Amino acid sequence: MDKKKQLTDQIKVVINKFEEEYAKDINSGVLQLIYKRYKKALEILENNEDVKGINILGGVRAYMDSYNDYQNTILGELHKAEKLIKEL
Repeated sequence: MDKKKQLTDQIKVVINKFEEEYAKDINSGVLQLIYKRYKKALEILENNEDVKGINILGGVRAYMDSYNDYQNTILGELHKAEKLIKEL
């Protein structure tokens, strides 16, 4: 599977996780910022736009700085997406 497809799939995982587990929290603050960036990244990928417009790096750090919840599973999913974008 190519990296772009892997990234698209991983971004969908992150978005779904946000929508399922943080539905009340994705309308404000840091979670809203991270969520919006992932939604925009998915839009870019689905419309075959330039991947340089994807701005998801730093989401893990932003989450950790704001919530100090180092055991949360969303961190692993965010990290996977950030790793994939670096490989493109």
